[in-house]
Amino acid sequence: MEQLSFNTPMLVSAIIMALTFLGIFTEGLHGFHRTKFAMLGAVSMIITGQYFGFYSPELALEAIDWNVVLLLGAMMTIVAILIPTGGFQMIAYSMAQYSRGRLFLLMFLLGTAVTVISLLLDNVTTVVIFGPLIVLISQALKVNPIPYLLAAALLSDTGGVATLVGDPPNLMIGSAAHIDFNTFFVHMGGIVLAAWLTILLALKFLFKSELRVKPVIPDFSDKEKLSDPWTWKTGLLVLGIMVILFMVHHALQWEAWMVATLGFTLFIFIAPRIDLDETFTKVEITLLTFFISLFVVVGGVEESHFLEYIGQFILPFVEHDLLTSAIILMWVAAVLSALIDNIPFTAAMVPVLLGIEAQGINVTPLWWALAIGVGMGGNGTHLGSTANVYIVTLSERLAKETNDPSLAITPGVWFKKGTPAMLLTLLTSSVLMWLFFDFFSAPLH
Repeated sequence: MEQLSFNTPMLVSAIIMALTFLGIFTEGLHGFHRTKFAMLGAVSMIITGQYFGFYSPELALEAIDWNVVLLLGAMMTIVAILIPTGGFQMIAYSMAQYSRGRLFLLMFLLGTAVTVISLLLDNVTTVVIFGPLIVLISQALKVNPIPYLLAAALLSDTGGVATLVGDPPNLMIGSAAHIDFNTFFVHMGGIVLAAWLTILLALKFLFKSELRVKPVIPDFSDKEKLSDPWTWKTGLLVLGIMVILFMVHHALQWEAWMVATLGFTLFIFIAPRIDLDETFTKVEITLLTFFISLFVVVGGVEESHFLEYIGQFILPFVEHDLLTSAIILMWVAAVLSALIDNIPFTAAMVPVLLGIEAQGINVTPLWWALAIGVGMGGNGTHLGSTANVYIVTLSERLAKETNDPSLAITPGVWFKKGTPAMLLTLLTSSVLMWLFFDFFSAPLH
């Protein structure tokens, strides 16, 4: 392979990407939303790229992974329709009724529901649905909600790792590496199951005193009712059809976005009372704009060949020891995802791995290591994922409303309870990667 030399387009694109990421990661300091910095970075990359001759508006459009954007948009819209039906509330209250005051059983049931729902819906949506319900259930039982809120955050992040559509970084990895739904689930399902068990056992130990409390046992049966049974049931039917189509989308020669869009279209005709104007106002356009802008920024860096330049330094390590490289990537991805947002890191790493793959190197285990690292790593800190931030904010609001500071999930509480759980899942994942490396390193195509 001919060695690339560092040049002006590489320098310019690297500076713009670095400044964009710096603005994104420090939004809490300057007060500007990360999407604003992503948009500024995208516009700057196109203009400077055109001036220096390595980028253009046409190339920027080509750099956007519309499979990711359209899939996320369709799934968000389906969830926006389902939330007001009362179906998710019914599930949560039914579990509270079934547990009959057995607190670890309640954690197990709620954790299972959160994990399963995170297989199809993104983890932020899952905790937005279940977070307030957990608070209501805990108040009714007169127990501390922190163990259950923390479990919801940790297990939603973990559950999302298992499927192609469970977490935005998975969509980015799957789309770039052409990994279909079944292949993704077969490779990630076992590791997620092991991580799920590890987190539940860790939380049982870490919260042993809180789980020994004798709760009040109220009657939740009057709350197990649907406000819109028809829309909820048709929604479940559509999601079931979508799961089947996700499993065969590769054979149909469809991208995942096609399945999600078809499901959404089918849903609005089976349940005709859906108000599209109202539904579309609940779709996170800000997040979709963030993705589009990020793809444009990284596309410019890729066109300048800077990522290819970086890749040539990583290449010897990957060639020398693929297993060690995969495990190191997993831990680096996890640590960085615990400290900063995992989406920009994934966006930057995808072209690097594609560049290494273009040199004839089998990077298959690196794709899986990246997915595990960015997914599990989000559990490391209270800022590691958007789901974590939401749960922490919810607990802080509850502490303020009840004038009880002990109900807030502080960075210290997360470090004592959440970080050990994340480290254990990474250790478990590393051992499984080592034991079944032949399986994870089998070429995808």
